[in-house]
Amino acid sequence: MLSSFFGNSLLFYIYQQPGNMHRPYLFTSLRLGFRQWQPSDVAPMAAINADKEVMEYIPGVQTYSQTEAFVVRMRQQQEEKGYCYYAIDELANGAFIGFIGLSQQTYASEYTPCVDVGWRLARPAWGRGYAREGAKRCLLYGHNDLGMEQILAIAPQVNVRSLHVMEKAGMTRVGSFIHPLLMNDERLKKCVVYRS
Repeated sequence: MLSSFFGNSLLFYIYQQPGNMHRPYLFTSLRLGFRQWQPSDVAPMAAINADKEVMEYIPGVQTYSQTEAFVVRMRQQQEEKGYCYYAIDELANGAFIGFIGLSQQTYASEYTPCVDVGWRLARPAWGRGYAREGAKRCLLYGHNDLGMEQILAIAPQVNVRSLHVMEKAGMTRVGSFIHPLLMNDERLKKCVVYRS
């Protein structure tokens, strides 16, 4: 188990490893493959979830066990609803780099229940436009293939990078609210909502 050894060197190692170049993708964008989660994704995703910089706008890093539960939940959601936060590979080399996708949100707020688009990528994959590219492709898939009339994106107001991704993906800002799951975090609790 890799849960006790997460760091920059491990993230770089995971990012650089060639994946299975023949994975069955549910759909692709120009540079990314979107697929169902596999048990082998837990360790590299746990490394991403343990990176404090990646998790800057999430209330705390996540453990291996929490990541394992997330992967199980995403697999079930894909099987039951036909969408989830997908496991993402670079098409050029098959490297797993995190998740981008669609998920159901049911916490109590004026904007829920809803389907949102979200992402979390390993730091070596930052700065390449992957989040924008992946979000746009998921919005297209949600609207055109799944028939969704509305998809939201939600992030803390202080998370300027994610807000820029939402704008570059063609989404429109529609409001803000105090997130009920972040009520005790003064820095993160005010969230902004974008709509596609």
